Amino acid sequence: MEKKLYKSKKNKMIAGVCGGIGEYFNIDPTLIRLAWAILSILTAFFGGIILYIVAAIIIPNEYQIKGED
Repeated sequence: MEKKLYKSKKNKMIAGVCGGIGEYFNIDPTLIRLAWAILSILTAFFGGIILYIVAAIIIPNEYQIKGED
């Protein structure tokens, strides 16, 4: 079975990007969120926000990948 990256609908806080990344790599989404926050602060915060918005636009929703409603 091929793994696909998608925005999670069950591990969602804002758009589901970190939840989807966590599910893809089989890592707790909280660790992904924490790492994202730390990296955002270290890169003057603005870069992390822009990257998150771009990821939220580009990464498809879970229902689009799995064919659910």
